[in-house]
Amino acid sequence: MVGSLGAGAHAHPCPREDAGGASGYRSSLEHRARAPISQPRPTPQGRHGDPLPDPVSVSSHGDYPMSRDRTRAVLFDLDDTLLDYSGGAAACWAESCVEVAVPEGVDGAALLAALDQARRWFWSDPERHRRERVDMVGAWGKIAALALERIGAPSEALAGRIAEDFAARRTAVERLFPDALSTLERLRALGLPLALLTNGDARLQRGKIARHGLARYFDVVVIEGEFGCGKPDERIFRHALDALGIAPVDAWMVGDNLAWDVAGARGVGARAAWLDRERRGLPRPCPAEPDRVIHGLEAVLDLAAAAPARR
Repeated sequence: MVGSLGAGAHAHPCPREDAGGASGYRSSLEHRARAPISQPRPTPQGRHGDPLPDPVSVSSHGDYPMSRDRTRAVLFDLDDTLLDYSGGAAACWAESCVEVAVPEGVDGAALLAALDQARRWFWSDPERHRRERVDMVGAWGKIAALALERIGAPSEALAGRIAEDFAARRTAVERLFPDALSTLERLRALGLPLALLTNGDARLQRGKIARHGLARYFDVVVIEGEFGCGKPDERIFRHALDALGIAPVDAWMVGDNLAWDVAGARGVGARAAWLDRERRGLPRPCPAEPDRVIHGLEAVLDLAAAAPARR
């Protein structure tokens, strides 16, 4: 699943870019220790370190009138659904501070704290989020530049180097979730058409798809940076469904973002399964009610056998 800066209340409850606060890494910065980039660290916060809303414990929603037809297609989100992309973001920022900024005489702990604030502000505005996420390295450079300015060490050149280093580290730590390939393989074995719908930077998203060998599983891949608009815009959903030759009522959308994946799919008449891997429950208030809440991708196999509701 991006522009200038200051992240608080989020119109997107699960926006993507990075997560976690700065405090857990300050001691390593102060001692110039290097955290291994091969081990993404879990984040107890939202995508940008925002406080998580109060949970509502839910395992499924609603009883559905059945038609004679079975599910005919499944649409997937990429980041934080198939690919664990956000989990290591805070550690990567910390490492970039140590490796790039500290040697230039910058106070690493102060910079990391400023980066946390800058990230929160930067991604908090929905329009800025939409505009900037199609050039992620550029967006990360703007975040770094704002953070450097806030601590009295402005440098566009250093900000650019931090952003490039951060991007490389994010690539190094990204991993498919353990249930991703097995689920896709089993769905393909069932003969179900599959589509991948992902917001963000075309170059970065294509790189993820290529590195992890995902293209072979999907009949249709739609990337915001190539298509011209992203989720939850109904056009991206309709384009994918039209390319598959599937009516919305016959499809499921699976993703971790209530505003983008769930609301967007429901808006065109498709079913939506919200992936809540950490079992936090739906937020209150909930921006969009999913048809199902699932805690792992294996549950998609059950959805694939479920008949769509009449609409």
